[in-house]
Amino acid sequence: MKIAIIADIHGNKDALQAVLTDINNRGIQSIYNLGDSLYGPLFPLETYDLLMNPIIHSIKGNCDRILLEHNTSNLTVQFVQDLLRDEHRTWLSNLPKYLETDDFLFCHGSPTSDEMYLLEEMRFSGPVLKETEDIMSLVSGIKQKLIFCAHTHIPRVIYLPNDKIIINPGSIGLPAYEEELPIYHKMESGSPFANYTIVTKQEDNWIIEQLHIPYYREEAIRKSEENGRLDWARALKTGRI
Repeated sequence: MKIAIIADIHGNKDALQAVLTDINNRGIQSIYNLGDSLYGPLFPLETYDLLMNPIIHSIKGNCDRILLEHNTSNLTVQFVQDLLRDEHRTWLSNLPKYLETDDFLFCHGSPTSDEMYLLEEMRFSGPVLKETEDIMSLVSGIKQKLIFCAHTHIPRVIYLPNDKIIINPGSIGLPAYEEELPIYHKMESGSPFANYTIVTKQEDNWIIEQLHIPYYREEAIRKSEENGRLDWARALKTGRI
């Protein structure tokens, strides 16, 4: 068994295309997308078209949900909303909050919230890994061994004493960002590459591969600058804010 896990595309069609090409070259026929697919000052409709592949199974992230809200003051949300047609809104509305199989649980933030960081807590000095007991309490009711989360844009693999493994594939389309809540913090991967994960079952073991895929970034950088998001442009260039 082999699957690919992608997340946090944020409208970056070129990064997504590079990852999908890599996945295809490896012969993988099952892809799970952990959400935050279209939001961003980039190419939401082109990203949507790439995701309309029957082997891609998508869930809803917090930024997918935000795109369906009205009366926004966020200019980037407004930029995307002005481009969306009924088919795009219907797709966003129908995305499930999570998916599960016998072996896997797929969520965006945590199993109960699309805004909660499952693995990190925010401190004034920056994000730190939560204590093992705190993470275990958040997944105590989950029967699957492998739990996939996203939202932080930082690739991680965490092994728990109860034999569960939590995997964040990182972000395909936005390698760094800053956020005001719950306190001001930065999430920086430190690399401009597109991130995704492959997991392969070999007998009773899971082989986990975290991949970093280079891609043509200039068009996304230029589009970010045109739309007044210099923070996105810097993130796409450097993997930092």
